[in-house]
Amino acid sequence: MGKTYDAGNIQVLEGLDAVRMRPGMYIGSTGLRGLHHMLWEIVDNAIDEAMGGYASQVDVTLYKDGSVGVRDNGRGVPVDKHPTMGVSGVEVIYTRLHAGGKFNGENYAYSGGLHGVGASVVNALSRWMTVDVFLNYKHYRMRFESNYDAATGKIQSGHPAGDLEVVGNTRKKGTEVRFMPDDRVFESIKLNSETVLRRLRELAYLNKGITITFLDDRVQKVTKSEEDNEDVEDSDVENENEVVQGERQSFCYQGGIIDYVKYLNADKTPVFDEPIYIEGTREDIIFRVAIQYTDSYTENIFSYVNNIPTAEGGTHETGFKTAYTKVLNDFARRLGALKDKESNLGGDDFREGMTAVMVAMVKNPQFEGQTKGRLGNTEVKPAVESILNQQLTAYFEDLKYQDLAQQLIERAVKAARVREAARKARDVARTKNALEAAPLVGKLSSCTGRKAADNELFIVEGDSAGGSAKQGRDRRFQAILPLRGKPLNVEKKRLDQVLSNEEFRSIITALGTNIAESFSLTGLKYHKVIILSDADQDGAHIRAILLTFFYRYMKELITAGHVYIGMPPLYKVQRGSKIQYAYDDVELQKITKGLTKGYTLQRYKGLGEMNPDQLWSTTMDPAQRKLMCVTIEDAAQAERLVTILMGDKVDPRRQYISQHANFNREDNFTAVTDQPEQGRAKA
Repeated sequence: MGKTYDAGNIQVLEGLDAVRMRPGMYIGSTGLRGLHHMLWEIVDNAIDEAMGGYASQVDVTLYKDGSVGVRDNGRGVPVDKHPTMGVSGVEVIYTRLHAGGKFNGENYAYSGGLHGVGASVVNALSRWMTVDVFLNYKHYRMRFESNYDAATGKIQSGHPAGDLEVVGNTRKKGTEVRFMPDDRVFESIKLNSETVLRRLRELAYLNKGITITFLDDRVQKVTKSEEDNEDVEDSDVENENEVVQGERQSFCYQGGIIDYVKYLNADKTPVFDEPIYIEGTREDIIFRVAIQYTDSYTENIFSYVNNIPTAEGGTHETGFKTAYTKVLNDFARRLGALKDKESNLGGDDFREGMTAVMVAMVKNPQFEGQTKGRLGNTEVKPAVESILNQQLTAYFEDLKYQDLAQQLIERAVKAARVREAARKARDVARTKNALEAAPLVGKLSSCTGRKAADNELFIVEGDSAGGSAKQGRDRRFQAILPLRGKPLNVEKKRLDQVLSNEEFRSIITALGTNIAESFSLTGLKYHKVIILSDADQDGAHIRAILLTFFYRYMKELITAGHVYIGMPPLYKVQRGSKIQYAYDDVELQKITKGLTKGYTLQRYKGLGEMNPDQLWSTTMDPAQRKLMCVTIEDAAQAERLVTILMGDKVDPRRQYISQHANFNREDNFTAVTDQPEQGRAKA
């Protein structure tokens, strides 16, 4: 007989206990992403004060003990007693879910956090939290703790360690929150300083005139002599390219998103120096956009709603694109660039080479999509269109900017011609698919499996490595496509030039997804596309070229999690019949630490040096291999790095490589794998 189920089986989680029971529901995960989300929740509260005009400065500090502090000079969290709960406003905000001052729009007209759970969730998932409030010439403090309760055998989450107390007098104003992430919840409680720095810089651009400072005081800067000391652990030596520990960095941009666009294009060649800037308000929706063109052939639009990145776009982006295309088509006809019988130019033609940053301020934003990165408010699209139609038309009608309008139209006409030529080339390619498949068969060693979700395509550097991979693979689900020579660097190349490259035509045909605006995941034949290249400078260059191609022309392949980087070992250590492989120098030191003599060490110069069995067991066997899944964590940063590494300007690339490149280290990819096969990483 089955177990009975009645009301007595229903468990009611009191207060913040539900958060600790299911943290992923509130912060996404208990990995690094969730850890950083904790900080963003507190930072967003401080930024909301600044957005409302109540604060001018936000300070973020990573302390030596692992705790994190966020301070603003705003109004200060309410300290008086709540009229119905009978406790201080501080206690309500930090211990009650769905409690906050952002629901009715009276205290915050526009806000990034609207659910009232951010501060209390951070408290629930911290070992301790202190809240210091500087208000009415008084300094108030309250401490919260998550301690083990022997009576219940559970951890009580975020309970007040005492009442709100006055600790002194002060002329300061604002709120300071300091919390220690709970190592009983998170896989790691070490925040990444570069990730924090990038987000704070981004927020400074999005909120012009606000000063944001960052201090990573966890580890003092290590001197060269200390680095050489064997007693210094690797984990204690920060990468010299990251934020310099112990030094405060400050960001304040009076130009706001205008400065942001210039920053994004710093390593490109702009067509005109000063970006186009449009700002307007319709029905409580504020819209701002800064636009600058470069001599590249790709468009880059970065959009935000109430400071929240909307990587998947939404109604604000749709409204912008529709209105921008309409205004410029109207000007094209007015200037005679388009005749009465000619069709309008497409939006893609007008946006070729465009870098745009747009911000929409919406009182009640509704987000959609798999990552909640798309704005769904239907009222935003017509509001943005109205703002653009009026403001952009007035902008181009100004005598100062009529030459600019003419220049943009001429660019679009030229882009349309090239786009039409590329379309015809793709049409011809489709009709020749049957013919092109024949030479590809000799190049591509396909797999016998027909289930795309199980199939893998290894794009392998060189015929020698390709031969080993073909012999060592499991042909039931693994296909091999060797590259003969270095592929074309597609950065600054038009689509028709890309399509004329034999290596990329082979990749496009093998994947079955088409390319650019014709790209579709529905035809994808392999759900794992694995780049397998040598662990040297040439191999890194080939990886960069292939990733640039996927990023520019098949971005959805990356965002959907289908692109991986294979991790072949660098070293083979053999002692007698025992063989071990090291994937980087750190792992080599661990393997050889206890060995003195009697072992041989081989450093692989390339994949071709491995026999098929070795390549299978170290790099291709799903049970033992290491794969790094390529993801886009920060779209603006990814765009800038692609430009630096693959663009025309040599100095920025030389500077970046000299600071960051280490071709022997697995931590070139900014995350770690959980298991050899299931792990994901951000690259």
